[in-house]
Amino acid sequence: MTDSLYERLGGTEGITRIASDALDKHLANPQIQARYKHLDNLEAVRQGAANFFIQATGGPEVYEGKNMLETHKGMNIDAAEFMAVCDDILDSLTANNIGQREQEEVLFALYSMRREIIGV
Repeated sequence: MTDSLYERLGGTEGITRIASDALDKHLANPQIQARYKHLDNLEAVRQGAANFFIQATGGPEVYEGKNMLETHKGMNIDAAEFMAVCDDILDSLTANNIGQREQEEVLFALYSMRREIIGV
């Protein structure tokens, strides 16, 4: 039996680290940092992103936030911003020594949510 993507990404600890690294990259990325710098509680955003990622990859059900459409509604995110987020996540996966197959699976999952994020 093949391990779940959750397990292959290092479980809760590994995914939490990846999500945290990605948020740090978003905050430093001039293309999207303005979307994040105004947030009052970055630690809650950091934990919420990790929890979403944990649950979405087959881990325990820990995410209690809004779905992707509700989260991004009214933000009018464009395709370039979406790709910047994907690039930051890919960089975080690489920095955490995540294999090519797992990177592809994560990027596929991100891209599958594109319609719930861009231009809504």
